[in-house]
Amino acid sequence: MTVIFSGPLLTDEERRTRLYEGQVFLYPARPESLALIEFARELIGDAFGGLDPETAQYDLPVEKFAAILAELKPKFIHHPRAKELLRALLLSFGCDADRTYFDVPRMRSSTSDDYLTTGIAYAFHPHRDTWYSAPLSQVNWWIPIYKVVPENVMTFHPRYWSTPVKNGSARYDYYEWNRTSRFNAAQHIGTDTREQPKPEEPIELEPRVTLVPEPGGVMVFSGNQLHSSVPNTSGKTRFSIDFRTVNVDDVIARREAPNVDCACTGTTLRDFLRVSDLERLPEDVALAYEGKG
Repeated sequence: MTVIFSGPLLTDEERRTRLYEGQVFLYPARPESLALIEFARELIGDAFGGLDPETAQYDLPVEKFAAILAELKPKFIHHPRAKELLRALLLSFGCDADRTYFDVPRMRSSTSDDYLTTGIAYAFHPHRDTWYSAPLSQVNWWIPIYKVVPENVMTFHPRYWSTPVKNGSARYDYYEWNRTSRFNAAQHIGTDTREQPKPEEPIELEPRVTLVPEPGGVMVFSGNQLHSSVPNTSGKTRFSIDFRTVNVDDVIARREAPNVDCACTGTTLRDFLRVSDLERLPEDVALAYEGKG
């Protein structure tokens, strides 16, 4: 059973324990998350000029829209201010600055009515992040930048928390993905030929759990949750921020969600930066995760 907690008063350790059991957390907007989305809005506004970014898809050819995203998203991802605001947000949630590591915050977009669903605006099929070489102790954070509705958010498929899904993760190697596919997303307009782990059997999409945070609201869940993008029929482009964290003690101790079907190789752990000083996770910790699963 997936339990949804609304703004619970728990320590970070208590929260991680519940996340590894398949529970999900939803927090209201707070000053630190509002500061992060305000910064994102500034960059989005500059990128789209005088156009409303939520409806700009109706004013631009798809190639132009994709080109704007191809410049906007890396600018946000790599901007020092984005990391600064993210670190402040994690501290506000009680994360230990010396034991918590994060990857860079990513700006995501989901256009309406199949305008652009590939490449730079990839519409995610049902998947676990752990199929993509993420550690089983990974925690995912998701924040809408503008107002969202049930027709343009993401959704969970909780029956698969402990039920394996036949999938293509055994053919996925994170290092090969970085070498061949990670940096050419903007080239995939209309079709996306990049090999990504997907279910290889029919998935029962219902029952599903769909949460609708307010702008700046924070959804927190295990990277092992099976989730997908809701097909956007809202009439507006959805913009959101997501990032991931790990606690190094959990990584070392293998305190984590259960592995029911992951068989990928490589590890994303070298992408994580320590909250306190932006140092990368120790190499010996990453090396311990080099094998399958």
